[in-house]
Amino acid sequence: MKKIQLEVKNVNEGLKLASKELRIPQEHISITVLEKKGLMKKVLIVEAAVTKEPAEVGYELLVQMFENMNIEATIEMRVRESNEISYTINTNENPILIGKNGKTLEGIQFYVRHMVNTYSDDRQIVLVDVGGYKANRRKQLEILATKTAKDVARSRVEAKLRPMNAYERRIIHTKLAEWRDVSTISEGEGQDRHLVIKPKRR
Repeated sequence: MKKIQLEVKNVNEGLKLASKELRIPQEHISITVLEKKGLMKKVLIVEAAVTKEPAEVGYELLVQMFENMNIEATIEMRVRESNEISYTINTNENPILIGKNGKTLEGIQFYVRHMVNTYSDDRQIVLVDVGGYKANRRKQLEILATKTAKDVARSRVEAKLRPMNAYERRIIHTKLAEWRDVSTISEGEGQDRHLVIKPKRR
């Protein structure tokens, strides 16, 4: 649970200051007085702790988002011990939430991940999928990785893949990590960041 210590005049001041420093609403913070200092001018040492679970923050954020968009959705949340939170969403408006080449979905995941990590001391891996888009995309990328790696291993000529986001590049890196004949490296900047599959020296 995320915590900070503050030196304040009273509990209300502690709540306001903690909310500002943590960038979290006051209703999601509890204040515990640890120590009282001073005789004439009293000062409190308090501990401010976040009371809201990070995973719940992401879930409620998605619920609110879909309500504002007038979209009926089912959301399945899974929390794994390795600081990984996944949200699987199904609606009748899946194409709208996915967007062209998954751009809208990427934006939703970025926003949810940012808000979830605001509530956590440890970095949370946040995955948002809509209608199985990412699961299917993972399979496609793994097939692409395997086929391209076989071609590179046979021809000994490196292959440059089209630009991909960090999530997609990581899938291919992971898929080929233990291959003996090829290696992968990311090249380029920003929107042009892409993977190159190279033959390993024999």
